[in-house]
Amino acid sequence: MSSPALGNEPQHLGEPPAHTTPHHSSKTATGARIALVVLLVAELMDILDQSVVLTALPAVQASTGAGPAAVQWLTAGYSLTVAVGLITGGRLGDLHGRRKILLVGTVAFTLASLLCGTATGAGVLIAARVLQGAGVALMIPQVLATLHVTFDGENRSKAFGLYGAVLSLAGVLGPVLGGLLTQLDLFGLSWRPIFLINVPVGLAVIVLGRRFVPESTARQAGRLDLTGMLLSALAMVLIIFPLTEGRTQHWPPWCFALLAAGPLVLGVFVRHQRRGQDDAPLAAPSLFRDRQFCGGLSAQLVLGLLCGLFFMTWTLYLQLGLGMSPLGAAAAFVLLALGELGGATVAMKTAGRLGRLLPQAGSLIALASVAAYGFQVGSREADLTLLAMTVPVVLLGFGLGTVGGPLADMSLAKVPHEHAGSASGLFNTAMHLGIALGTALTALVFFSATDGSPNAAVNRDAFTGVLGWVGAALTLMWALMFFLPRRTDGRSG
Repeated sequence: MSSPALGNEPQHLGEPPAHTTPHHSSKTATGARIALVVLLVAELMDILDQSVVLTALPAVQASTGAGPAAVQWLTAGYSLTVAVGLITGGRLGDLHGRRKILLVGTVAFTLASLLCGTATGAGVLIAARVLQGAGVALMIPQVLATLHVTFDGENRSKAFGLYGAVLSLAGVLGPVLGGLLTQLDLFGLSWRPIFLINVPVGLAVIVLGRRFVPESTARQAGRLDLTGMLLSALAMVLIIFPLTEGRTQHWPPWCFALLAAGPLVLGVFVRHQRRGQDDAPLAAPSLFRDRQFCGGLSAQLVLGLLCGLFFMTWTLYLQLGLGMSPLGAAAAFVLLALGELGGATVAMKTAGRLGRLLPQAGSLIALASVAAYGFQVGSREADLTLLAMTVPVVLLGFGLGTVGGPLADMSLAKVPHEHAGSASGLFNTAMHLGIALGTALTALVFFSATDGSPNAAVNRDAFTGVLGWVGAALTLMWALMFFLPRRTDGRSG
C-alpha cells in the first residue's frame, strides 16, 4: 500500500517518496492493515445480515406477530434494496469519494440495525431492514473498489484472498450466529441481539474508517446519471421482485410479465449508458468491452446462483430429509465453513500467482465433491450421518473457498481506477442477482418435487436432483473462467 494513500484527503495513489524512513514505513504498514480489517468487517456485516435472520425467524414471528408474507419480506426487503442500489452506490463512490460513501452507508446501516433491534412490530422491522439494505448498497461497492485502487501486486492478491475468506465464512456462519444468539436469549432480548450486535461494530467501522481508510475518487468526476440510476433500479426490481414473490404467489401471469419487461429495461439502460455524454455513466461502456471483466462477471452470477440454490435446499434436506436438529444442521455448515477457510487461505498464500488455474481447480474439486455427496445421499438415504458426510462437505467448501477472492481479483484487475466503484457495484449486483435466480430455481427443482411435504424420503429425493443442477452450475462457472488470465505474475495493481 502506498504511503500517500493513508492521508485523509482525496488523492490518487503514487510511488512512496524516496526519503521514506523505516519508522514511517512501519506506520504505513500498520495503517494499511487496519484499513484492510475495517473494509473486511464492513463486508462481513453485509453478508452476515443476509442470512443471520433465517434461524431467528420463528422467534421474530412469535414476538412481533408477523404473518408469512411479513416474514418473507424481512429477508426479501433487505436483499431487493441491496440489489437495486449497488450500481448507483458504486458510482457515487467514484464521484464523491469511496471512503465518504462507505462511512455514510455504515451510518445508515448502524442506525437501521438499532431500529431493527428495538422494533416492536413487523411493519417497523421490515422498514428498518429496507433501510439496512440501502446502507449496504452504499457500503459494499466501496470495499472492492478501495481494495482495487489501494493495494497492488502480491499485496492486492492477498487482500482479495482475505476478502474471499470473509465472503465464504460469513455466508455459512450467519445462520449459526443467528441461532446461537437467539438461543442464548441475552438479557431476555430473544432475537434482538442479532441486529444490536451491529451497533458497536458499525461505530468501530465509522471511527477507524475515517482515520485509516484512504480516500479515493475518479480522476474526472462528473454528474450522477440520474436517468441511468432510475433505469438500473427499475430493471433490478422488475427482475428480482417477481423471482422473490413468484413461488409464494404460485407464479401468477404478472410475475412473468415483469420478468419479460426486466431484460428490456436493462437493454434500454445499456443503450443509455453508451449514448451518455454530459453525465458520468453508472456503468462505463468500456467495462463491457473487457473480455476479462465480462467473463468474471458472468462467473460471479453463476456462483451466486449455485449458492442461492444449494444453501436453502441443503438446510431443508439436513433437517427434513435426515431429521437433524437445527444445531446439527449448524454443525454441517461449520464443516463447510472450515473447508472454505482452507481454500481461501490457499488463495491468499498463492497471492494470485496461479491465475485462473486455482479457481478452476477449486471448481473441479467442488464438482467432484458434489458428485460424491450425491452418491452418498442416494445410497445411504436416512442413515447418512454428519461424520460420514464430513469429507465431501469439507472438500466442497475448500473448492468454493478458492474461487471468491481470486475471481474478484482477476475480474477487476484491468479496470481503470476511475471506474473501480462502478465495476465493483456491477460485480456485487451479479452476486445478488445470481442468489435471487438460484432461490427462484428452488421452486422448480426442489419445491415442485416436495410440494411442501415434510416426508423425509421426498425431501431426500428432491435434494438429489438439486445436486445435479449445482454440478451443472459448477461446470459452467469453470468454463467461464477461461476468460480470466492464465497467469498473473508481475501484474501491477
